[in-house]
Amino acid sequence: MRFGQWLGLLALVAALLLLWSLRESLILIFAAIVLAMALCTLVGLVRDRLGCSRPVALLLSLGIVVVVIAVIATAIIPPFIEQFSELVSKLPAAAVTLLELLRGWMDRASQMLYGSQTINLSWLRDGLIKGSEGPVPNLSEGALRLLGLAGGLGTGLLQLLFVVAVALMVAVQPTHYREVAVLLVPSFYRRRFRGVLVRCGEALSAWMVGVLISSVCVGTLAAIGLSVLGVKLVAANAVLAGVLNVIPNVGPTLSTIFPMSVALLESPWKSLAVLVLYVAVQNLESYVITPSVMHHQLRLLPGLTLTAQLLFTLVFGPLGLLLALPLAFCLQVIVRDVVIDDILDPWKRERPSP
Repeated sequence: MRFGQWLGLLALVAALLLLWSLRESLILIFAAIVLAMALCTLVGLVRDRLGCSRPVALLLSLGIVVVVIAVIATAIIPPFIEQFSELVSKLPAAAVTLLELLRGWMDRASQMLYGSQTINLSWLRDGLIKGSEGPVPNLSEGALRLLGLAGGLGTGLLQLLFVVAVALMVAVQPTHYREVAVLLVPSFYRRRFRGVLVRCGEALSAWMVGVLISSVCVGTLAAIGLSVLGVKLVAANAVLAGVLNVIPNVGPTLSTIFPMSVALLESPWKSLAVLVLYVAVQNLESYVITPSVMHHQLRLLPGLTLTAQLLFTLVFGPLGLLLALPLAFCLQVIVRDVVIDDILDPWKRERPSP
């Protein structure tokens, strides 16, 4: 390799190392872009309905957001906090009840296998379950560790303010910021790259609208089903189901734990009914609601979705898990348009005559 090639390789390695060291800041910037795209999508809807100018639509959109946040803060958050606190306090008792059920099932299995013989499954039962007093301290320690994460509240608040401020700045002049990004690529590729950025924005907008509708539907269906089954703390469980629905695969699984724990304190069969309910709701969301509201959106295979969640969580932390799907959608657009169409298969794409 020539000296210039070695120099270019070193510059590439240095750039990758710099990006790796700035990955926490980059994921915050991407979160701000996602939030800005959500606001721009709302601005576009307001402009289409009212036919007003963009500044007026932006002010109306901000007013709508403020009103929605005020309603949520006054009508939903207080009962949710109260019910969620009660829900967390019930988890140790639910764990004890579950272990007692497991002990009873193991005893019955031992009698069926060995009858009245001295050899039985007590060694397995004693090895897996140390008694009803064991899990309570462990769960308490886990809850304390979870509450200990709130120690970084100041840093989290500063990061949230940064994301909101950048999102508002981008939402005011989205075209200008897009052109700044376009200027960072060579001049011969700027027109093509501008189209790639537009398609990334369209994918983000479609994902946000779709996930909002599907989350509302999941929360509503969970609330109706839990009310029919007579499970307590319906509001907290329904809000958790809707919010955690944003995180594919992992979120729905986590949202099932809390209502099953509450139902387990009343009856094991009611807990099983809650599990069947949530499985039915998630299948309805996966195969009916999501395809209906996001029929024009890019789709990812389930294996790719899980891989993206794992990789982005390892690289960016918990925020990477939350933003794994929009990140994967943007990467899919870039890989398809840039890597495949322009590098690997340029002959398939029609190019304008010079």
